[in-house]
Amino acid sequence: MKHTLDPHMIRHLSLEETCRKTADLGYDYVELSPRPDFLSWWTRPKVWPERIASFKKALKDHGLGLATMQPMYRWASPYPDEWDVAIDNWKRAIQISVEMDCPMLVSEFGRGGSPDRSLNDRSGLHRPETCEAQFFRAMDVLVPILEREGITLSLEAHPEDWLEEIAPGMDIIKTINSKAVKASFIAPHTFFYGPDMVANLRATEGHLVHVRLADTYDHNKSSQLRYIVNPPGAKVRVHQHTDFGQGEIDWDLFFSTLADMKFDGVLSNCVFAWEDRVEDSARFMLAETKRYVEKYWTQGKAA
Repeated sequence: MKHTLDPHMIRHLSLEETCRKTADLGYDYVELSPRPDFLSWWTRPKVWPERIASFKKALKDHGLGLATMQPMYRWASPYPDEWDVAIDNWKRAIQISVEMDCPMLVSEFGRGGSPDRSLNDRSGLHRPETCEAQFFRAMDVLVPILEREGITLSLEAHPEDWLEEIAPGMDIIKTINSKAVKASFIAPHTFFYGPDMVANLRATEGHLVHVRLADTYDHNKSSQLRYIVNPPGAKVRVHQHTDFGQGEIDWDLFFSTLADMKFDGVLSNCVFAWEDRVEDSARFMLAETKRYVEKYWTQGKAA
């Protein structure tokens, strides 16, 4: 099991200081989410040989591994110029993962085109089926490169994307039919994945390599008033990334299901809600994760 920190809440630190802090907090691995000085959102990676060397040295000096990186590019955009840029950036991200000895890239199926452009588009071009077609075009280009380089791509459905639920996401992963393409389960997105958490976890069996951990409310409950959005009926997707116990996920059921599935991959703390108490949050999440692993993997085997 890889106990991993997504350092988004300490992203103001340099890459080198991020490594020091991650180790101080007790983690063994880093999950590098988008940041402007490495794999930035939507734009060309800001990476060169000296930066790679310095980052790798810091990881080694602090006894850390780089479990994953998260490229975020518009590979499902229906707009050709955006799609072309996304593919160029993805090719560079794969090259960087090889240079960084990072075995896994994690990303979303994608929101499609850039928000301002797509929201104002009345041509009918920006549709889920068009985004899906563009995504498959991207896979046709990128999967052979991933396979050649020995890099795993783990895909996640995400609220507000053209694909939000686990079941159709797994259909796509199985359709790609590559050992290089696997599945992520993002716990704070649980209540967007479909009504049955256990069934959705089970749907990933044999493909699940990466799990992100944070709590969230069930936005479907209380007449959909767990979160109050104004104006009423606004088309938004609201969720949280909070500490265990601050939302409504049944964590005993969650971890016991993973253990029964014999999951042995990346467990990443992705709490984003507590920048004002980041150290306490990070230490709490790691301690609780290890407690659940001990309870359901170690003790479960002994029983």
